Amino acid sequence: MSGTTRPTPSPERARPAASDVVRAVNGVLLPGFTGTDDPPAWLAEAARDGLAGVVLFGHNTPDVATTARLTARLRGASPDLLVAIDEEGGDVSRLEAATGSSLPGNAALGIVDDVEVTERVGVALGRLLTATGVDLDLAPDLDVNSDPDNPVIGVRSFGADPALVARHGAAFVRGLHAGGAGACGKHFPGHGATNVDSHLALPVVDASTDELRARDLPPFVATMTRRDPASPADDVVLDAVMTAHVVVPALGPLPATLEPAVGALVRELGFEGPVVTDALDMGAVAAFGAEGAAAGIGEVAVRAVEAGADLLCLGTTVGRDDEALFRQAQDALVDAVTAGRVTLDRLRESADRTARARAAVRARQAASGVVPSPESALAALDELGRVGAEVAARAVRFAGPVPADGPVVTGTPDVVDLRLRFDHAAGRTAQHVQRALDEAFGPDVRHLRPADADAWAHAVATVRASDRPLLVLTREPVLGSGERTRLGELLAARPGAVVVHTGFPGAVEQWFGTDLPAADGAPRAVVVVACGTGRANARAAVALLRGRPATAPGEGSR
Repeated sequence: MSGTTRPTPSPERARPAASDVVRAVNGVLLPGFTGTDDPPAWLAEAARDGLAGVVLFGHNTPDVATTARLTARLRGASPDLLVAIDEEGGDVSRLEAATGSSLPGNAALGIVDDVEVTERVGVALGRLLTATGVDLDLAPDLDVNSDPDNPVIGVRSFGADPALVARHGAAFVRGLHAGGAGACGKHFPGHGATNVDSHLALPVVDASTDELRARDLPPFVATMTRRDPASPADDVVLDAVMTAHVVVPALGPLPATLEPAVGALVRELGFEGPVVTDALDMGAVAAFGAEGAAAGIGEVAVRAVEAGADLLCLGTTVGRDDEALFRQAQDALVDAVTAGRVTLDRLRESADRTARARAAVRARQAASGVVPSPESALAALDELGRVGAEVAARAVRFAGPVPADGPVVTGTPDVVDLRLRFDHAAGRTAQHVQRALDEAFGPDVRHLRPADADAWAHAVATVRASDRPLLVLTREPVLGSGERTRLGELLAARPGAVVVHTGFPGAVEQWFGTDLPAADGAPRAVVVVACGTGRANARAAVALLRGRPATAPGEGSR
């Protein structure tokens, strides 16, 4: 044994053990996975080694009882695992992906414009989330839908007015908290002024900082800090904020998820909780590596952390290797720590933010009195259905003059669906309206969905020759669009047809004004504004068609 002593490296120069690095890296990862029962082995191992949490998708949650059992098994792997889900209600539902949401969605709440109702919806949804063992709802959507041609937000927004979105966003957060759940507002700094779907490509919000602060940021400002720090009842502060995959040139050249100026803006506005990325496998950022090169999700994950993200949502798709996606992000972050691009202190700061948010959510869960179980999940789902049906009945209405009392549609209809664009946020082109029509009018309803020119020609010929009532389903009949052109052709061929509009209600007057075609002396089309495609919306729209009590525009808050 030598008489000399080797000097101890200083803490800042000491190379941390590999297990410490992996644990710190795991503390910022939020992967998805495939399965409805036991978590896969790789996920259970990561959970035991500091994994921040998981995101559940529709393929994990075939029903609420299964979800409650799954989350119990996830917590068996690690009680500190944060379980998140994208449950907005309306068009975007994971807990009710198979059946359609019991809630009519944000656009319907904005139309009703009763903050007490919005809070009540939040409470019912929060209790369902708590009963199924979910900690963090990746909702509400706080985007101000200022562009009616927005293909990815639309009815997911409370509306086009910043003040309306702010007050209903705050009410929704307050309700979720009362029900025991955490809330994550999205998509910061605003996704409402885009006409590109970020699931597919990279949108650009070309607005000045003054425009952003006046139009897009108010709903986030209203929910990022306590309005009255002295009042514990002022519980509208988000537990997390999700960034958008949009470029805002006024803030910087990179997508907001990867733009350090956006992360700095979150902190400048006073928010102290974790920043969550939108799914890093989405088309807007999935290939956004160094200098814009295709470097895969690993480099994207590192750049998101460098931009200020605390939790990296990795996304998932059935049939894809979820572990490979997780390992790519994990390995890239470990390499970034080794190379000095990301420090352990930086990762631990993120883990601390997540831990504080998780502790706050768990305290609310305990205070709610809801005990997670399949039985309590089913009971909470029943209550959610009652609340959702009431709201949908108030929100869904006729545009323009209300038809005379009695059924609008008598007899078995032909239904032409003009909604051809796949809805990536909802997971598919929803068929809940068609199902509700089948339930109401029987199995002989004829459904036509013209996807190409030949099918369109067949649909027009069919409805011209038919003596059945004609129903037309729309989502984005933007002036000059193919959907609008086809709508005009159908209404010219069949004046007095009935339109069920499932898209953004804020543009109804623009899209369904006095210029809709009608033959001389024939009635113009009857338009039902469904405010979305959820199951609650569909059933309320069919109720109007069958002559049940309806509300005219402006009477929704009675």
